[in-house]
Amino acid sequence: MSRPTIAGVARTAGVSVASVSRVLNGLPATEEMVERVQRAVAELGYVPDARARSLKVGRTFQLTLAVADVGNPVYVTMMRAVEEVVSAAGYRLVVTTTGPDVVDEVALVRGMARGYADGLLISPIRVDEDLVKSIRECEVPVVVAGSVPAKAGVDTVRANSPKGMRLAVDHLVERGRNNIAFLNGPADTVPGTARAKGFAEALKAHGLQPAAMAEAADFTFAAGRRAAPALLALASEGTRAGGHTSSDVANGADAVICANDLLAVGLMHELAAAGLDVPKDVAVVGMDDSELAEQSFPPLTSVNLGSADRGRRAAELLLARIEDNDRTPRRIVVQPSLSIRRSTP
Repeated sequence: MSRPTIAGVARTAGVSVASVSRVLNGLPATEEMVERVQRAVAELGYVPDARARSLKVGRTFQLTLAVADVGNPVYVTMMRAVEEVVSAAGYRLVVTTTGPDVVDEVALVRGMARGYADGLLISPIRVDEDLVKSIRECEVPVVVAGSVPAKAGVDTVRANSPKGMRLAVDHLVERGRNNIAFLNGPADTVPGTARAKGFAEALKAHGLQPAAMAEAADFTFAAGRRAAPALLALASEGTRAGGHTSSDVANGADAVICANDLLAVGLMHELAAAGLDVPKDVAVVGMDDSELAEQSFPPLTSVNLGSADRGRRAAELLLARIEDNDRTPRRIVVQPSLSIRRSTP
């Protein structure tokens, strides 16, 4: 039995070969045409020849998503959203990990010249001049899910972390928690910088000083556990200096905001090990509102930074950039919300 062809799909659908090609390539077409072509494809069992398609149009129909850590739940959420958008347009998504080193991010961007993908969506955790230069000179379209200087000349979609931090602090203050500590990830990263700034601004708006601040070595569960004792020790020192009584909970901090959910869950493990109850003794707030926030015990109050929305919008920008590389770059900011759960009173 011969293999179904695009010409056969066109005859069965009652449209031209060019119309079938438009639908299969995700190009604009009427709803009726799309329906007829898809019905004919299903009826005949037609499978496009990816190699011939790539040679004909000069595309691989593959896109690359690069993130720092594919094990981080927030990147999993983003990946799912990106894949949904690009697969509907006929592209396959290839996911890769850059790790925390900006040198590896630069190497990845420069490696796009090898031609294995038609575009790159990258979420850099660290940014320097070499990365900006490599993005600007990249031979395929690039979209950044995160923050890079405007001089990079690329489309960007980022979260409003400072506003998210303000939502978290406002919520805790409304619940009567005024001794608020902050557990950050590495301060020299894009999220670390933004969230530290947001925390300082949010406390200042309420006339508060931080109960304590500590920096974890990474944005991971294990790093959160390792950093927790230092954070509580700093809070204890602040309590003694401020003249508080020994009855103050958690050695001075009655709430802790963490720079992401993984750090928050790691912290909650250490609080439990120290005999402290969440939220009775210490309220805990995370950021990212990942699946982990609902799965933790107690369920974690977390700032939703719109990871799925950021993924979808970044993917749409990348597809648009592939179709028209001369477009004026767009810089989109996704606004946060607060998901309140049992880790705060």
